[in-house]
Parts: sequence; C-alpha cells; structure tokens
Amino acid sequence: MIVQRRAVTAVLAAAALLLTAGCSSDDGGGGPPQGGTTPSGTSAQSSPSGAAAEETPPAEGSVKVVRTVTEGLNSPWGLAALPDGDLLVSSRDEGTITRVDTETGRKSELGEVPGVSPAGEGGLMGLALSPDYASDHMVYAYFTSASDNRIVRMLYDEQKPSGEQLGAPDTIFRGIPKGFIHNGGRIAFGPDKMLYAGTGESGEEGLSQDRESLGGKILRMTPEGEPAPGNPFPDSTVYSYGHRNVQGLAWDGKQRLFAAEFGQDTWDELNAIEPGANYGWPEVEGRSDDSAYRNPIAQWSTDEASPSGIAYAEGSIWMAGLGGERLWRIPLDGTEASADPQSFLEGDYGRLRTVLAADGNKLWLTTSETDGRGSPGEGDDRILELEVS
Repeated sequence: MIVQRRAVTAVLAAAALLLTAGCSSDDGGGGPPQGGTTPSGTSAQSSPSGAAAEETPPAEGSVKVVRTVTEGLNSPWGLAALPDGDLLVSSRDEGTITRVDTETGRKSELGEVPGVSPAGEGGLMGLALSPDYASDHMVYAYFTSASDNRIVRMLYDEQKPSGEQLGAPDTIFRGIPKGFIHNGGRIAFGPDKMLYAGTGESGEEGLSQDRESLGGKILRMTPEGEPAPGNPFPDSTVYSYGHRNVQGLAWDGKQRLFAAEFGQDTWDELNAIEPGANYGWPEVEGRSDDSAYRNPIAQWSTDEASPSGIAYAEGSIWMAGLGGERLWRIPLDGTEASADPQSFLEGDYGRLRTVLAADGNKLWLTTSETDGRGSPGEGDDRILELEVS
C-alpha cells in the first residue's frame, strides 16, 4: 500500500528544522539546494579485481514494492539479515534491537543495548553480523555513548526469553568523535571479513582532513577492533579520509567499495573508495578540479538525496534518500556511473533510511519518518520488500 505524503507538511517540517538547527541536516547538515543530479565525469581508479570486462547494466531500471514486511517501528536505523532470512533492526532512539520475522512481520525484542545515549543524530545506529555468525552468534553495533561513538559486539542467545537475549557488550572500538550531528554510524563486514565503519566529523570540519582523528573517515579494522592488515597508514584504522558524514557502505560484485556521503549546502555524493584516498571535505564539496581529492562518481543537490544506506544489486548501487524521500539507482560501469541516476518511490513512503540486499533481485528498505525529522503517519515506520532491475 502506497502511503500518500502531504507536501505542505513536509515543507513546514523542513522549515522548522532550518529554524532550529540553522541548516537542513537530514543527518548531513545540508542547506539550500543548488543544481540538480549529475553523474561524475571522473572517478576513483578501479581496483585490480575490477580489471576484467563486466556487463554494464541498462540505463533504465525498475522497482516494484512487493509488500510491507512490518510496521510500527520506532526510529529504525541499522538492519542486518540473519541466516534464516529474518531481520534484525536497531532503534536509534530507544537503543533496542528487534527481530522481524520476514514471513509474518512479527516483531520480538532481543533487548536494550547498555550505554546508548541518544540525542540529535546519535543513538543506536549500524548493525552487522560477525563473518563467523554461524558459530559465534555475535552481533556488532555502532552507537553513541555519553562520551563518544563506539562499536561493540554482543552474543545473541536465541534460547533466552525475549528481551533478555543480548549478552553484555564487548567494546572493540571507542573514541570516535560524537556530536549532536554527523555521527556517521554505518558498519559492515567486507568481502575480506574486515569490519568497515563510516564516521562523521561531528560538526567539527577540521577533523576530516586530520588523519590522526577518527572523525570524517571510513575505518577498516579486524573483528577485534585492531587496525586491519594492509591498511594504507601504519598502525591506523583509517582507510579513507576527507569525508563529511558517511552512512552508506556497499561492495559490488568485484569487491569494490562504494560509500554515500551527506553534503552541506550543495552536493551529496556517491564515492568509489580507494585505500588512503582523500575525498576533499571541507576543502571541496562535490566535484572539483583539484587532483589532490577524489571526485564522486555521482552527486545530487541536497534536497534530492540526503543519502543514508546503500546496497548493490543488479549491477547498480541503490541509495536511500532521507530529505529526498526517494530511492536512487546508480548503474555502474566499473567504478563509474554508466548512466544518469534514476529515482523511484519519490514521496510515496517519506524519508528512506536503510537499504539492504536480499536474495536475487530483492532489497529490504526501511523508512525513517519517526526520527524527529519526518511526518509520521499510520504504520510508520516500516520495512518494505522490493524487487529491482
């Protein structure tokens, strides 16, 4: 069922946010829109794994909403798929993790994560399952504490009663700068079984270019939280830098990493990530002629995107838009956009937070109307099942 949104309500909500926050943040601190959607003319170089020829997806794709999986979620943020097909979803503001039966939509709470201190854009955010989940049953979470942003892992014991199934958190990584805005929050295990984390600069722009800071970075670490072997800077978890607020991470079929990033006043970005590369913030926003910085492969005006989660399916990156209230498809040719980005579901379900690849051509998509910046209606928030091409 398509949920009709009221444009007037959305405009009033955006105006109120501008007055209270000083800029239209949508988790990115964006401001007045300028320009339109454009693919980039330049991109990061392909990794060696992408050297072989590959099929380019068609310029035009499609999206079909198969069904609403579940409703009534509060500030859903992170999403992880269990081996049996069920989903784990985090509540940013409640600090809880809930299991969703994808067949029936039934929700059961695992428990509350201790130490979460929600405020502004902070709280319980990204989720990821251990690469060895079948044997260790570990769930990883990124959250804002009273002093920082950190990553913990917890044992998920399905044999215990609902609400008591999370073990004590083991903090594997701490010290990521926190702020009322720009806390990053996405975590994901890559094809190399290393843990990647997107961080924000917490509103302090200078952190992004400081390689000694963990703010405004993509981090790469072992499952124990140590700098991963092969990282570009010695004894550092920093994998790439010069970011503003990264909340989308995904790999394509050639194991190449892509990341979505909130802009400020002009351009939101989709970047192809290379180890050690500098993506420019705050020196540049969007594309530039300065060869010191990597250009995005696609960019959007801030009212069209405010991107959070991304996923890879059917030869394209699929990107959820918060302020843009739509799902973007970016067809790929290696590490370049092969055609203009294409949008779907514009205004149908409101703010879109997280998109996760499922089996075949399926995606899971979460809405984000209850995050304090939306206009929640009956049933919000929800998880949708999509078929894409």
